[in-house]
Amino acid sequence: MSDKPVETPAAEAKPAEVVAEAPAAVEAAPAEATPAAAAPAANEAPSAAPAEEAKPAEEAAAAPAAEEKPAAEEKPTVTPIQALYAAALENGHPEIWGVTLADPATDVPSQIIFQKYLNANDGDLDKAKDQLLKTLAWRAKNKPLELLKRVYNRNKFAGLGYVTSYTAEETYDPSVPETKEVFTWNVYGNATKIDETFGDLQEFLDWRVALMELALQDLSLGTATKAITADYDPYKIYQVHDYKSISFLRQSPHVKTASTETIKVFAQNYPELLKEKFFVNVPAIMGFVYAFMKLFVAAKTIKKFHPMSNGGNLHAEFGSSSIQGLGQRLPKEYGGKAGELKTLGKETQLEVDPATKSPAVAGPAAAVPAAAAAEEAKPVEEAAPAAKTEEAAAAAAVDPVAAAAPAEPAAEATTVAAAETTTKAAAETTTEVAAETKA
Repeated sequence: MSDKPVETPAAEAKPAEVVAEAPAAVEAAPAEATPAAAAPAANEAPSAAPAEEAKPAEEAAAAPAAEEKPAAEEKPTVTPIQALYAAALENGHPEIWGVTLADPATDVPSQIIFQKYLNANDGDLDKAKDQLLKTLAWRAKNKPLELLKRVYNRNKFAGLGYVTSYTAEETYDPSVPETKEVFTWNVYGNATKIDETFGDLQEFLDWRVALMELALQDLSLGTATKAITADYDPYKIYQVHDYKSISFLRQSPHVKTASTETIKVFAQNYPELLKEKFFVNVPAIMGFVYAFMKLFVAAKTIKKFHPMSNGGNLHAEFGSSSIQGLGQRLPKEYGGKAGELKTLGKETQLEVDPATKSPAVAGPAAAVPAAAAAEEAKPVEEAAPAAKTEEAAAAAAVDPVAAAAPAEPAAEATTVAAAETTTKAAAETTTEVAAETKA
């Protein structure tokens, strides 16, 4: 009897032990009698219930994972700029226009270059990539930066090409690229011996590429800090072609070949670098042709094309420039108040005349066909496929102007021939400018 009160608390505590030691009981079940085995079976039901409860939880956990799967497939889209950078890395050539290519996400000069290739192809990534890879291959083969360092024959190339640049302040601020303007000047009328200058095609191309690379150095792309877009791009170059002393009657096959090849090289490898092109000291008929072309050619294209019969009026064309008084700073031959182009402009490196051991002086201007100065941007279908149909039609439509051109009776045959040649050059020039909207 004395032991009974002691057993009662033990009996009351037994449920607690069962609850606390339920897992142990389950593990010990094989050693107990058959009646005792029923208890674990009964106890297993609650454990199954949590398992059933856990199943929806697992399904719930899996549901977000399933929902997240599309997000995983929608990885950050590779931008066209990044795609071009990846293509450049795969190609392996490290530079374009003197800029060492780097990640455009953090390197503005590289972003500018890749964006120019997209702009030149209206945002078509495949076309931009194709052009970019061709440029990289061409630069790897021809080494333009080394061409810039080469010394060229003074007798052949002295006075034919110059580069000038102007800034709003004494020190250029890369954060405001509009405050710098770069000009290339082509004065092929200064060529003293046409066949010598243009006869060696590869030498001429090397010199012309070197002049372009010289202009690109002045454009300062390597220090640029402001990115460009499809609609905003201040990193472009003015081109001036001077027709002074150029004959419109004589045609040279050497010049034609050199011009055609230059077109191909520039259209392929220097896209979106033309700001505006001025044809100065051209015959007055070019003005009529220009007025006629306005009826057909897109405004974006015609804006880049400026024929002028009097080169002295060129200075008046830059009133809207961010550089105050830019026109007055041009060479005096073009209406500015500065010195002569030959003293203001930079040329490629020229050697001393090997015959006289002294610098050669350009002689009287030789007769050069009209296309010599204007043809450099003439579109070649395979090199510049972006020319618009309407612009090509406009080029073909200018022929009637020649028939309408007035002529003095005493010199009618000569004048008509000149007019026809001039009009043909104008027609070609129209299409040139169409191509240069992308070049």
